[in-house]
Amino acid sequence: MMNVKNSLKLPIATWNCAGRIKIVDNPLLMGIINVTPDSFFDGNATLTTEDFLQKAKQMIEDGADILDIGGQSTRPGSERITAEVEIDRVLPVIKAIKLNFPDILISIDTYHSSVAAASVAAGASMVNDISAGEMDKQMMTTVAGLQVPYILMHLRGTPETMQTMTNYENLVLNITDYFTVKIDACRKAGIKDIILDPGFGFAKTVAQNFELLKNLDLFNFYGLPIMVGLSRKSTIYKTLDVSPTEALNGTTVMNTIALLNGANILRVHDVKEAKEVVTLIKAYSN
Repeated sequence: MMNVKNSLKLPIATWNCAGRIKIVDNPLLMGIINVTPDSFFDGNATLTTEDFLQKAKQMIEDGADILDIGGQSTRPGSERITAEVEIDRVLPVIKAIKLNFPDILISIDTYHSSVAAASVAAGASMVNDISAGEMDKQMMTTVAGLQVPYILMHLRGTPETMQTMTNYENLVLNITDYFTVKIDACRKAGIKDIILDPGFGFAKTVAQNFELLKNLDLFNFYGLPIMVGLSRKSTIYKTLDVSPTEALNGTTVMNTIALLNGANILRVHDVKEAKEVVTLIKAYSN
């Protein structure tokens, strides 16, 4: 029988979100808002700022604690866009959400330091970087100066090359070594609030993703919040032989396992269903 681990032994952290204090005393839900035409699940070139605002409203009503705004698809094989294009995509959405929902925490999903800086100036209060500073060497010093929490993710290569880089001597040990180095770099740069993302689906096979999920609680060693992003990913829909649009039930199962194994933040497309998972896990733990 599984034991409810560190995700429900909170508070685990107190964040300074651009001057606003957030105490992490419950599992948090991060709603995904992709301001892109080519996301693997919900990309749409025809959506307007008003459409994204309505999506944000629904996520907040469903229980989102954080909204993660991204203007660059990072699906396997995706191509990079410039920071300028990314800024043009995300800033109107961030400003609109901040104006209409000033209390919601907004995360900017980017590996460009200039996008991070512009987004925080527009109202974002967290930075979510899939490359952990590898794709822009100015990112860590920029985040330190912005005084916002930093989500650093494990990744090998880039979205264009990562699926050719799945050979590990020891998957969990390699990721642990990576986090040790990156956390030290963050501390030296002056970043105070760090969240770890093991990077499900990034330079990892389906089997490796299951291995990582099974051993998720090992990363509690660092005493830092752990974020898990499994929502509708290929590990789920390939295993079930369905499409991403049919992968909600599988996502719910995986999110449940993630919370039981120590996740503190779930990054999801479907906030309402994830909120139900959190509610039931909390009732079970009590």
